[in-house]
Amino acid sequence: MDNKIEFAQRLKDGMVAAGMEPRPGVLLTQFNTRYWGRSVTFQAVSRWLKGEAIPAHDKLLVLAEILNIEPEVLQFGEAIRKTLQERKQRWEDGVGYLERETFDAYLRLEPKARNTAREVILALATAQKTNHDK
Repeated sequence: MDNKIEFAQRLKDGMVAAGMEPRPGVLLTQFNTRYWGRSVTFQAVSRWLKGEAIPAHDKLLVLAEILNIEPEVLQFGEAIRKTLQERKQRWEDGVGYLERETFDAYLRLEPKARNTAREVILALATAQKTNHDK
């Protein structure tokens, strides 16, 4: 399915869940009363709801606030929540005191030294992968 169409469906579903009719005029009023930038047009909101366009990030944040949905879920769907949780869990499970100490030391390095450290780590990881593949 097209990302724009999927976004439009999430937007409509979010409107219904928030007790709003999924119509451009309804969303237009709610949006323009909360958005600090230049007002959007009826046509722009219609394009969002028809799956013809996805709003810019600043507008997406306002839509998410109106609908009480996390911006990343509105833009990418529920699957993104699981992916983010898995990545976070990987860091929580795999990073102990020694790794955190190493990361802190890395962050104190000058940019040139950070690049050297990164290259060394990537070379070690590549060598390890090559040895495991044999």
